[in-house]
Amino acid sequence: MTTSTSGPATGSGRAGNERRGPRALLSALRLRLMLRVFVPLRKNRTARLRYSAVLDGQTVNLHAVLPPSVPLPDRSEVVLRRRRERHHVPAQVYRGPRGELLMDAAILMGAEVGGVPAGAGRWKLRLRTYTGRRSRSLALLLLEPQVPYEGPTKPMAASPVTGARHRVGRTVTGTARIVSSAPRPAVEVSKVHMAHSGVTVDFRVLGTAAHAPWVEFVAAGRRIRQPAHVLGQDAFRTVVPLDRMEPRSSRPEHWDVVLCQEAGPSLRLGRRLHDVRNPRRVFAMRSMAMAPIGRTPMIVQPRYTPAGNLRVTCTRMPEAD
Repeated sequence: MTTSTSGPATGSGRAGNERRGPRALLSALRLRLMLRVFVPLRKNRTARLRYSAVLDGQTVNLHAVLPPSVPLPDRSEVVLRRRRERHHVPAQVYRGPRGELLMDAAILMGAEVGGVPAGAGRWKLRLRTYTGRRSRSLALLLLEPQVPYEGPTKPMAASPVTGARHRVGRTVTGTARIVSSAPRPAVEVSKVHMAHSGVTVDFRVLGTAAHAPWVEFVAAGRRIRQPAHVLGQDAFRTVVPLDRMEPRSSRPEHWDVVLCQEAGPSLRLGRRLHDVRNPRRVFAMRSMAMAPIGRTPMIVQPRYTPAGNLRVTCTRMPEAD
């Protein structure tokens, strides 16, 4: 029995290592090529990034040091370039405490939030400086990508407004670039309100179109279908009566909330666009004792799972047994 169990697991692990092996080798070769060949050739012709990170899921913050050959410019800007498309963002170049030239820039991504109207794709970054009638263009060199920090919060993986995702990467030559991707299909909860008559959930749909959707509250062996009322563009509201969620026994019943539609995927409602590591604790909601007319009194507790999914737990009150 031991042999039959360990056999498939070993094979699976070996297959996983074989798949990871070529990718890891290619990544190591690219890094060596960049550090030993391209960086020495370009170090006097590029601005080196000392800091690069995406804050709040949509703002790219950059801090770089310029080569000594560059004079203090009258003005400067960061240029985002992808094929024939260009976007220009103001940058600040100034002298540091040791006389070196430093650059700071903040790039807000997304036309929906009043930022750069750059869509999904890989956007190379360059610094352009202007002194009188002369201009100079410098690639922004990224040697050390930002390391995610530990703690109760984490870097925002997506814009809280649009759901689009942005990260700072680099090419094989070390040039920094912003890698943007469209929002993943998701249903983001905006508000949960409890009353003695029912639970109201406001939400918005991201990354996909919702065609005549409805909402289902699903527990073990039970399913409640409720309409999704339109509040605005991609924004909806649903209400579930509590008298239909009465537990069938003394054990708690956990109701998951799912957006459904005739054509398209079914999606769980939850909280995705945040920077907390424990949504269950941080986004905790108070429980309420409910007594639907003609029904058994119960405790209703909306909460989020560790994965961020919305769940409504209904439990009979002890004196009701």
